[in-house]
Amino acid sequence: MISMSSFHAMLVPILSGMIMLAIGFNFRDKNAGVFAMWVGMLMILATVIYKILAKLNE
Repeated sequence: MISMSSFHAMLVPILSGMIMLAIGFNFRDKNAGVFAMWVGMLMILATVIYKILAKLNE
């Protein structure tokens, strides 16, 4: 099994969050689109906060 590096572990949630933001923006007139934008924004924000807290904990 190939182990993911720290870079890839942070890249996957950020890219999936950006994809969710793009999908949500395309369907922003529907409730599902607004929800997708929220989920994408929270995924990116959670990844950044996790990385900040990890650096502060060193």
